[in-house]
Amino acid sequence: MDETATLVDSYTEMTELLLPNDTNNLGRALGGVVLHWMDICGAIAAMRFSNRQCVTASMEHVDFISPIDIGEVVVVEAYVFNVGRTSIDVKVDVRAENPVEGEERPTTSSFFTFVALDDDGVPTEVPELVCPSEAEEALRQEAVDGRKEQLSELVDRLES
Repeated sequence: MDETATLVDSYTEMTELLLPNDTNNLGRALGGVVLHWMDICGAIAAMRFSNRQCVTASMEHVDFISPIDIGEVVVVEAYVFNVGRTSIDVKVDVRAENPVEGEERPTTSSFFTFVALDDDGVPTEVPELVCPSEAEEALRQEAVDGRKEQLSELVDRLES
């Protein structure tokens, strides 16, 4: 495959308003709902990048670093930062925005891997990732470094 695609080609942003059906008894987002939104946003980024249907192959460690409260706007951002022959690595970040006060904070982040499928549902080759701008390359490098750091911390925990 001689095709290329850019990080910007994959960039996806979704917004949701946290309503009662998606909260726990404390009025905060259910973790499973947040993971669902992250999976959808990541899949859209992978599909935009590859122009193929994509399925989730894996999701790495997830830390819920800040709760999302009922009535807040949830922003989910995703972009492709690395590819294999048929696999697509996507960084997915979530932040909460208070629409009244205009404040925002990061809440969740993870790395997903998707596999592109052909029309018969068989894994198929994906474009090469190119980052023509300094901003794209910086985002890609941030994701690569973040994933390495996360994996290193996991190995350290397992060894102790």
